[in-house]
This record gives sequence, structure tokens and C-alpha cells, in this order.
Amino acid sequence: MKLLKTIALTTAAGLTLAACGDTGGGTRDTIRAVGSSTVYPFAKLVAETFSRNNPQYGSPLIESTGTGGGISLFCGGIGPQSPDMANASRRMKVSEFETCTANGVDEIIELQVGLDGIAIASAKNGIDMNLTPDIVYRAIAANPYGKAQTAEKWSDLDPSLPNLPILVYGPPSTSGTRDALKELILEAACKENAEMKALKESDEDAYERTCTEVRMDGKYVDQGEQDNLIVQKIQGNPNAVGVFGYSYLEENTDKVKGLKMNGVEPTYENIASFKYPGARPLFVYVKKAHVDAIPGLAAYLQQWTSMWDKDGPLAKIGLVSSPEAERAVNLQKATALTPVLTKADLEKK
Repeated sequence: MKLLKTIALTTAAGLTLAACGDTGGGTRDTIRAVGSSTVYPFAKLVAETFSRNNPQYGSPLIESTGTGGGISLFCGGIGPQSPDMANASRRMKVSEFETCTANGVDEIIELQVGLDGIAIASAKNGIDMNLTPDIVYRAIAANPYGKAQTAEKWSDLDPSLPNLPILVYGPPSTSGTRDALKELILEAACKENAEMKALKESDEDAYERTCTEVRMDGKYVDQGEQDNLIVQKIQGNPNAVGVFGYSYLEENTDKVKGLKMNGVEPTYENIASFKYPGARPLFVYVKKAHVDAIPGLAAYLQQWTSMWDKDGPLAKIGLVSSPEAERAVNLQKATALTPVLTKADLEKK
């Protein structure tokens, strides 16, 4: 069950979204954003600050539905029944963009709001390991490199690792964190394997299954969209490890510790420089058609831009600031609301 988090209730007054092509006669005068549990605490702080600074507007409604679920809602159409924004811990997929377009959501502004990392962590006094993408892949893949999954202990993967059972608490398939785990860690290992490279050339679907499906025998435990629950699980079991966004590691350094990947610790500096293998960008998607129809939406976007700098309020709760040039590009996009996202943009590697 996905956790639904909200930070405000809508106000009584309403605004007709006829300009958005609404045919249902519905009304809404408050901003609604859905999506990533990783982006949620940042969006929540932006919304709270926006409300204090702009009391003339209704308080934004922020929902944590997971990236995939949020984008699905976002792409449902134009009008008061659908969200204005989607928060995402990975980039929108081409297939999702096509769904948006088919449903009339054809002008989307994509903003990179910062960076995060796929942190692998354990309890403060728990298991300690220097991991690699290959070790993580062989530990949690359903069929690592096309072979039967037989690893029961970390030492089965590498004799230098603890002789302790593998137990990984992680995100579900609907989560952007899970997508990033697959792309940045699991596929990173697969890409280095000659047999997997050949498989990708001959059967891309088989390659995708082999490289990204996780085991279902209790060694990898799906904890839903609530990253704080993963923190609680590993805090209560010193032999377990958890997978979640870096911001949750930053928030809970008194309870958990980050494990090294390729000898690199998941720190702000290592994520900002992309030295840490699990570094990833975070996004917000906005319907351009809703900007003039929803009171305060343009101002809310400007609130994001005023808080995402390196020494800004969002950095204090774990957001890693994008490089200066990237921030400048996204400030321009948030202000001018151009250019709109295209399928070709998403197809670029």
C-alpha cells in the first residue's frame, strides 16, 4: 500500500480550469503535486515556505505516490481532476511521455531541481562493507548474469565480506529509487559483463530481465514507498542493509551509516561530483497549461529556484545542489516556461 502524505487541505473557493480544456466542470484553486517519496521532503519544505511567503494563495497539496504512480496521475489529462506537477527521482520515460501526449498533456516543463544518491546503508553499529555494483547485483538479482541465484551470505559473493545472511530492504518497482537502483547499480554491473553485452544485442528483453529483476526469496524485501520505514528496519537489525535516497541517510546519520561503493562514501561532495556510483538527478514536471489557471503555480516554481542553491534551505535537509551551470539553465526554464519537453529530449542518452 503506497503511503499518501499531504501537507495541506484545499480551500473552499475554486477556480474553473476551462482554459485547461476541462470538460468536467470541476474547480480547484490550490497547487497539487504528486510523485516521488525521495523528492517529497524537498517539495514539502518548498510548499511550506511558499505558504508563509504567499498567504494570499491556498496551501499546496503534496502527495507521495512514488515516481511511477505520480507520473501516471500527471499524464492522465489536463484539468482540475489531474495534478499540476509530478515529482520524480528519475527522468520521465519515453513511454510515459507518449501517454501524456495521448491524453492531451502536450506541453510539459522539465526542471532538474537537484541531485540525490542511491545510498546503501546499515545501522550505526551494524554490518560494514565496501561494496561494488557487481557485488550488489550478484546479491539481489533474481538470476545474476543469467545463472541461478545461490548466494545466501555476503561471504558467498566475496570471502572478504561478512559471513552473515544477505538481507536488503529496498524500494518497490513503482519507485523512482528502484529505477535508479536498476540503472545506476544493477545495469552498471551488467554492462561490464561480456555475456550480458552480447545478450543485449541478441535479445534486449532478456537482457532487461536478467539485469534488473530482483530476487523474491526473502533476501530482498520490498518496503513500499516509505523510505523512513527502511531506516527503521535496518536500525532494528544490525545485519540488514537498506537502499534509499541519500537525503534519508543525511536525515538519519544518528541512526544509520552509508556503506562505501567502489571505495567511495555516499557524501554530499561525492554525489555532487558524481564520484559516487549511485548519483542521480531529481526532477519536477509541470503542466504549462495549468500555470495561468492555478493561482500561485508560477510563484511556487520560483520558490523552488530560490531554495535549491548549494547553501540553501533544501541543502540543509539533504538535497545535493546541481552544478551551477545546470541551475542556471533550470532557473531560465522555470521563469520563461520554455522550452517544453520533447520526445527527442528523452531519447537522448
